Amino acid sequence: MSIDRHSRRDFLKLSSRGISCWALSGLLNSAAGAASTPLLHHKPRAKSVIFLYMSGGVSHVDSFDPKPLLRQRHGQAMPGTLERTQFDNVGNIMASPWETGRYGKSGIEMTNMFPQIAARADDLAIIRSMTAKFSEHAQGNFFMHTGFPFLGYPSAGAWINHGCGTANPNLPGYIVLRSKKASIPHGGVSIFGNAFLPATTQGSIFNISDDQAVPDVTPAMVKAEQRRALDLIGKLDRGFADRVAAKEAVLASVANAETAFLMQEAVPELTDISSESAATRRNYGIDSPNEHQAEYGRQCLMARRLVERGVRFVELSCCNQGIGGGNGGNPWDQHGDLHKGHGAMAEQVDGPIAALIADLKERGLLDETLLVFTGEFGRTPFSQGSNGRDHNPYGFSAWLAGGGIKGGVTHGGTDEFGYRAVSDVATVYDLWATVLHMLGIDHERLTFRWSGRDLRLTDVHGSVWKDLIA
Repeated sequence: MSIDRHSRRDFLKLSSRGISCWALSGLLNSAAGAASTPLLHHKPRAKSVIFLYMSGGVSHVDSFDPKPLLRQRHGQAMPGTLERTQFDNVGNIMASPWETGRYGKSGIEMTNMFPQIAARADDLAIIRSMTAKFSEHAQGNFFMHTGFPFLGYPSAGAWINHGCGTANPNLPGYIVLRSKKASIPHGGVSIFGNAFLPATTQGSIFNISDDQAVPDVTPAMVKAEQRRALDLIGKLDRGFADRVAAKEAVLASVANAETAFLMQEAVPELTDISSESAATRRNYGIDSPNEHQAEYGRQCLMARRLVERGVRFVELSCCNQGIGGGNGGNPWDQHGDLHKGHGAMAEQVDGPIAALIADLKERGLLDETLLVFTGEFGRTPFSQGSNGRDHNPYGFSAWLAGGGIKGGVTHGGTDEFGYRAVSDVATVYDLWATVLHMLGIDHERLTFRWSGRDLRLTDVHGSVWKDLIA
């Protein structure tokens, strides 16, 4: 493609000033969305998803699936044949240190580990028969996010961004929230990736503890000059795209640059919470003396602000507290001192999540926002050592709320010890099939042709939990 005299002059002028090709390189690495038309197969019930990911594995028998038999047989050997555990250190049956009660008008049985979430029982649909195929963290995280246990497949957020598009071209359609003490789950940033989907669908990481949230969001030059730079490089790249096989990848880069440009105004407005009331800050725990709770509370508030602004998929990250093995990207991973470790983690997220549900409901947003709460697996009903629990992918709990889902119900169940799912066995594929259905997408029809095969988030599996639809 030929470059006209004015374009050449502008290009040389910008280069001589040391401005990179896009003048926004740090910001571009964070940009991940572009306006597009939703691909809907039926009328959607939800517009956005908030993914409350509990990396490390929450113990279901200590929270959403209490088992009286554990208390009755505490200290006894586990009967029957056991699967090999991750660390092969099987102890005896371990009673839950939390008390069991019935919550809400629905009377759902839970423990008091999450007292404020339990108080919202009538908003929850608890899946007690979740299963996974992997008991190692990195594989488990990939599997829960992508439906595959390894690199090279798009995250659920990328699939949803691809299918639904973004309702706000000024922000990415898929945003992962972090804070100072929140680590990326084992497996790394690739669990938020787009893989073979267009680059405009990948997750963008916002560190909301930082003043800017996104690197280089403050413009390095005046807006008009920046606009000229983007127009020029966009023109060059579109010409280049016509001459190469990877045309879509080049055009996705152009689209990401445009999103990055618009984010310079949208992100500072988004992250400025000075307009939020003192009551809202208090409810979310933003000013809590517990710094981990305060950070997670800020993430929950930011999630509400993002879905208000049309972002399709928001994922939250737990803060590490380093108790009982919970460290790195696995803050819920208590192989020892489970009572202290799970107790600290529950205190971190319980109040903020309950506040998020209440706030969405009060603003009329819960009906169109689907909340998903899960880890990559559960934990064993028997101890590891004396007071921890090992990984258990054979039966665990997750819950959904809002977005057209029934509240105050349970789905499926584990055996009397909480070890294996035995009724209405649920899979990761079923989870994402249901989420896509609530967004108006048939999971079997949301496909992408890659390497000679039509690939999808649910692979060749998955059934919608129709009994959970309101």
